[in-house]
Amino acid sequence: MQIELLQMDLLTPDLGLFLWNLLAFLILFVILKKTAWKPILKSLNEREKSISDSLATAERVKAEMAQLKNENEALLAKAREERAQLLKEARDTKDKIINEAKEQAKVEAGKIITDARAAIETQKMAAITDVKNQIGSLVVEVSEKILRRELSNKADQENYIRQLSNEVKLN
Repeated sequence: MQIELLQMDLLTPDLGLFLWNLLAFLILFVILKKTAWKPILKSLNEREKSISDSLATAERVKAEMAQLKNENEALLAKAREERAQLLKEARDTKDKIINEAKEQAKVEAGKIITDARAAIETQKMAAITDVKNQIGSLVVEVSEKILRRELSNKADQENYIRQLSNEVKLN
């Protein structure tokens, strides 16, 4: 029974104990309010401000990153476009150079053919002139021999001409 009474006393405190506990709490509350409450509230406010500033900074950085990403994508698209343009220009230049080289080769081939024909024609004319000169020399020689040998007989003269012409063919 005493244990029950003791437990009962703990559950139903005395009025004096209650007042002293209340007085101690109020004194502690006033002391804390005067000394610790303002710094605690100040640090909480600073913490709240720092968190909100950090959130604002994070949002600003996020917006800047999105802008940088868009700028990078735009730069990549522009670089791809410029690369495509440069490749097209290079292909066009290559085709132009190839066509110019072909045209120049045709012109050079035509010039070489024309020069060769002119050289052949010149050699042909030189050969014809040489043949004419040789024929002329032979005719003069034959005529000279015929004139030196005056034959009275026409038949002997024709035989002699045939003999000279056969000699000319053999030479």
